[in-house]
Amino acid sequence: MQLRHTFSILPLVRKNRMNTNGELPIYIRITVDGKRQEFFIKQWVEAKSWDSRKGKVRGNKEHARVTNLHLDHIRTRLNAIYNQFIQENKLVTASSIKEHYIGNRSNQRSLFEAFAYHNEQMKAQVGEGYAKATYTKFLTTLKLTKEFVEYQYKKSDLYLSELRYQFITDFEFYLKTVRKCAHNTTMKYLTNFRKIINLAVTNEWLEQDPFTKFRGSKQEVKRDFLTEEELEQITQKAFVAERLNLVKDTFLFCCYTGLAYVDVAKLSPQNVSTGIDGEQWLFIDRQKTGNSSHVPLLPPALAIIDKYQDHPEAVNKGILLPVISNQKLNAYLKEIADICGINKHLTFHVARHTFATTVTLTNGIPIESVSSMLGHKSIKTTQIYAKVVKKKISEDMKVLRTKYLKKEAINSSKTIG
Repeated sequence: MQLRHTFSILPLVRKNRMNTNGELPIYIRITVDGKRQEFFIKQWVEAKSWDSRKGKVRGNKEHARVTNLHLDHIRTRLNAIYNQFIQENKLVTASSIKEHYIGNRSNQRSLFEAFAYHNEQMKAQVGEGYAKATYTKFLTTLKLTKEFVEYQYKKSDLYLSELRYQFITDFEFYLKTVRKCAHNTTMKYLTNFRKIINLAVTNEWLEQDPFTKFRGSKQEVKRDFLTEEELEQITQKAFVAERLNLVKDTFLFCCYTGLAYVDVAKLSPQNVSTGIDGEQWLFIDRQKTGNSSHVPLLPPALAIIDKYQDHPEAVNKGILLPVISNQKLNAYLKEIADICGINKHLTFHVARHTFATTVTLTNGIPIESVSSMLGHKSIKTTQIYAKVVKKKISEDMKVLRTKYLKKEAINSSKTIG
């Protein structure tokens, strides 16, 4: 017969041990059969933020969430040790439970502690090496990982040492089936997650990388772009609704500059300056990568700038073009495609693809120059467009080859006749 004991776990702070920053140390008190043991969890909290009744930090700020998560994990682990001792008929005392916990787990990091460490460092570098959008993506990856751990393991956290290859494959399966993420979206989240694991391995918080045997790859995505004919169709079309003319001009401007929405939306007249050739250029730092992008302005782009230089909204806001929200812009682009009879899923990013293919590479601009103007970190990214151009050339040549074969067949039949 297993002997049961009275057992409790209480997080508390020591008011008489406040540090110079006005913070109190957090302790865990273990009580077994009325006898107590305490240990410091190496976490501090402001006195006003501590909820002594609930034994947790108040609020939803990052420090509160991470600390409370750590406290939950400690409670879970201490309860597991207690139940293990009972099942194995070991001596159950507050001291023995504390020693077992301290000896086996005190130097280990949890998965979400590693996430918090990474995200806090990234947050501090937003605008100085990282774009805000990149930080947001890691917050989303953290949210999805927490959901998965809760769904798969019924826990609020895991020790890094508990991660195995199966965790990765199960996470991939969860993202694709439960969260209905597309393959490439799933791979992006796993790539972000892998960065956390690499950090843990580098810092020696994790001995074995669970990604070692994982072979994830992205599927090639069809990148829509406008042909010269389609570009001309939109250029020549005059719309009755002024909102459509504004969207058309913004879209065409990016077809001739290669800018993404987030970059064109923040353009100011100061971004336009004289280049080394004495012509007008755009000089910007790309929001996504932070890379500098210098783009000589082609006549169609200059004409659009001139058209809106006295626009009230542009003047009042100190911006180059009066750009509307990305959501509305994409909705109106669909309308423009329908009116112009263009049977393609027209989004704002199609403009960037059009610049890379139809406007530059197809016209013989070297891939190195195109990569620089697009602000790509690596020329490998630009090579995707080069493949698209080659495929288009191949398709055009097939049509031409067929014409010649038909012509030869006709001439041959005439000769025979």
